[in-house]
Amino acid sequence: MYKIIIADDEDNVREGIRDSLNWNELGFEVVGDFENGREVLQALEQIQPDVVLTDINMPLMDGLEVSRYLYEHYPQTKIIILTGYDEFEYAQQALKLKVHDYILKPNTADELCQILSKVKADLDDENRKVEDLSKLKQQLRESLPLVRERFLNQLVTGELRESKLEDKLAYLDIDLPGSHYLVAVIDVDDHGELQRFYPESESELLYFAVCNISGEIITRKKNGLVFQNNNEKTIVILFGDNMETLREEALQIFEEINLSVRDYLKFTVSIGVGDICSSLNKIHHSHKRASFALDYRFFLGKNRIIHFGDIEGGRGESTPYDKHWERKLDTTLKSGTQQEIELIIEKIIENLKESYLPMDRCYIHIQQIIVSILDVLDELEIRETLHSTSSNPLTEIYGLKTLDEVEDWLKNYCLQTTGSILETRNNFCKMQALKAEEYIKENYADAKISMDMVCKYLVLSTSYFSLIFKNHTGETFISYLTRIRVEKAKELLKCTDLKTYEIANRIGYVDPHYFNLIFKKATGMTPTVYRRMV
Repeated sequence: MYKIIIADDEDNVREGIRDSLNWNELGFEVVGDFENGREVLQALEQIQPDVVLTDINMPLMDGLEVSRYLYEHYPQTKIIILTGYDEFEYAQQALKLKVHDYILKPNTADELCQILSKVKADLDDENRKVEDLSKLKQQLRESLPLVRERFLNQLVTGELRESKLEDKLAYLDIDLPGSHYLVAVIDVDDHGELQRFYPESESELLYFAVCNISGEIITRKKNGLVFQNNNEKTIVILFGDNMETLREEALQIFEEINLSVRDYLKFTVSIGVGDICSSLNKIHHSHKRASFALDYRFFLGKNRIIHFGDIEGGRGESTPYDKHWERKLDTTLKSGTQQEIELIIEKIIENLKESYLPMDRCYIHIQQIIVSILDVLDELEIRETLHSTSSNPLTEIYGLKTLDEVEDWLKNYCLQTTGSILETRNNFCKMQALKAEEYIKENYADAKISMDMVCKYLVLSTSYFSLIFKNHTGETFISYLTRIRVEKAKELLKCTDLKTYEIANRIGYVDPHYFNLIFKKATGMTPTVYRRMV
C-alpha cells in the first residue's frame, strides 16, 4: 500500500477527492490532507509519502514551490498536479521539475483513478527494480570473496590485462600499496597422509586452516594478502616500499607461518618464495619463481622455506646425472640381494639430488627405472604379479613430494618385485623338480637312465638341475634313483617269486652282484635275507 497526501486550499475539492475514491482498491492510503504547501513541507519528514497530489494555486506556498522542493529533497516522491485551464502555463513549468502527471480541473473520479493506476504501476516497477538491485548487491557481497580470490589468482598468474588492473583493484576493494612486491606459495607436505586419516571434507578444511593461519599472521603485520589457488595451495602477496625491509619481513613471516602450522595443525608445509618485483604488472614473475622454488622441495625435503635466489645460486654446483646405476639395478634385480638393491637405489637418488635436474626430467628418469623393472619381469615371463592389481606405478610416483619419498617408494617397489621374481623362480624350480621325479619314477627300470637324460628332458643344465633337485628333494639324483629302485625291489621281493637276478633286471640293474651290494647298503641285509624276514 502506497502513501499519498492531498494538498488543496479549497475544502470541498480536497475533501471530495479524499472521500470519493476507493483508495484501498487503487493501492493507496491517504495519510494526510493540507490547505497549503507550507503544511505539506512541514509534514514531509514525518509522513514520507510516496505520492503528493497538489493544487498549483495555494496560499503561503503554491504547488510549484512544493514540486521544486520535492524535486530537490525527495526525488523519489511522485507528484501529481491539479491545475485549471488558466494555470496551464504553470503546469508546463511543473513538468520540467519531473512532475509525474497533471490533471485539469474540474475532473472526474475516473480520470483521477486512471492517473493513480498509472502512478501505482510506475511505483511497482521501480520497487521491483530496487528489489532486484538489492538482490544483486547482496549476491555480490556474498560472492565477493570468491571474485577477489579469482582476481588475485589471475593477477599472480599473469592472466589480467594491464589496462584494467587499477580499476579492478578499486572495484574489489583490494589494497596493494607499496612499490615492491613478493609472492610465496605454501603447500601441505603430506596430501596423501591427510586424505588417508581424514575424510575429504575435513582434509579440505585443513588446507583452508593453513590459509587461515597465514592470513591471521599477515593481517597482524598489515603488509600483504593471502588467498588459495585452484590446487588448494596458499598464495601470499607481500608489499612494501623498501626492498631490504620487505625481504627481512618476508623471512620472519614465513618462519612464523611454518612454525604455527606445525604447532597448531600437527603437520608440515613447505614454502616457495619468489624474488621481489617493482610493479604489480610483473608480480606474475615472482609467483612463477615461487612455484619453481617450491618444486625444489623434491630435492631438498619437506618442511622448508625455499627461496628462488638460493636455488639459482646452487644450480651452478650441480653434478651430471649418470645412468650407470640404472643399468646396474637391472642385473642386480635378477640375482642380487635386497641390501645390494637398496644400495643402488640410494646411489641413484643421491645422483638425482646432486644433478638438480628439473622435476619433469627427474620423473622421466624414475619412470625409466620402473620401465626397466617391468622389462625384467617380462624377460622372466612373470605375468601375474602384484603390479597387475595395484595402481599404475608410472603415474603413482607423481604423488610423491620429495626424492626421499621416491627412494622409499622405489625400495619397497623393488622389494615386492624381487619377491615376485623369487616366488616365480621357486614355483618354476618346484615344477621342474616334480617333473624330474615323475620322469625318474616312470623310467627307473631303464638301465641307461642318467642325469643327462633327465636334464635333456627338462631342458636344463646339469648344474642348475642338481641345485633345484637337491633343494626340492634333499637328495642327489643318484641317491633318489637308488632309493626308488630299492623300494621297488622290496615290493617285488615281498609279493613275487622272482629270482634275485630277475628283480635286479626289472629295476634297471644289469649286474645282479652290484644290485646285491646296493640293496645291502640301503637296507643292511641281502635281498635273500630280506625275503625270508618279510
